[in-house]
Amino acid sequence: MISGRVLQGVVSAHLLAIAGQPVFAGVYLSGDFDALRLHAAGANIVTSIGYLQVIVAVVVWVRLRRYWPFVVSLGVVIAETVQYFAGQDGALWLHIPLGVITVVAVVVQFIAIWQRPPRRTEETARA
Repeated sequence: MISGRVLQGVVSAHLLAIAGQPVFAGVYLSGDFDALRLHAAGANIVTSIGYLQVIVAVVVWVRLRRYWPFVVSLGVVIAETVQYFAGQDGALWLHIPLGVITVVAVVVQFIAIWQRPPRRTEETARA
């Protein structure tokens, strides 16, 4: 069950990190050009936590036989990676809407992982 708790912690950290990104972007868009450095650093942190989340989700899949956290985490990380490179290329037409989608996806994942944390059932314990 510890892998489920670790996943909850990583998803929580992911949510905290990704919640700052729109704030830094807003500060930048309102004229404080130094905030772009914070937004870029935040992107590195969010993406790194996302990759860590995928690794933890693989452990949850193997140990607890719950595959949905992996599938959702992988989808979020793919979207974040596309968004990351769209931001670097200045493709704001893709970067901004994909940013909204990834923030919502992480919020939904956070709610799901805390409402129904992955646990070992009798069936998976026997397997």
